[in-house]
Amino acid sequence: MFNVGDKIVYPMHGAGVIESIEEREILGQKQNYYVVKMPVGDMKVMIPTGNIGDIGIREIIDKQQVDKVFDILGEHSINVNSNWNKRYRENMVKIKSGDIFEVADVVRSLMLREKDKGLSTGERKMLNSAKQILVSELVLAKNMNPFEIESIINDVLRI
Repeated sequence: MFNVGDKIVYPMHGAGVIESIEEREILGQKQNYYVVKMPVGDMKVMIPTGNIGDIGIREIIDKQQVDKVFDILGEHSINVNSNWNKRYRENMVKIKSGDIFEVADVVRSLMLREKDKGLSTGERKMLNSAKQILVSELVLAKNMNPFEIESIINDVLRI
């Protein structure tokens, strides 16, 4: 169980800080929810406290793991499938995993592919989503603002 003030990651949505734990009645059923403020996009999300294991909620990464994320972003080899559909599915699985290192790999490969060959509309949306998830966690882990984090990502990728 998490507490108010904890920094957590909600897979497919990104990282945020628990502002409160509230009991709400939805569809006639009372349940406790974490109210999480997301630093990117200035949005709040309510997560049922009883589902955190199923959803994959986890604590944010520490400073050593941040370095590993930047190492992954700095690799310039792209080992992706040339079949758009298969590549898209593989990347979606990585993003849904909630693993920051897998998300970093998706961001790196899509940003490098965009620079080299361009992206389809679907992959561009995927890149934006994955980048937002990555940035939201790095913002909290490094205590920086989103613009600084995006600038570091672009520098590491030399874009």
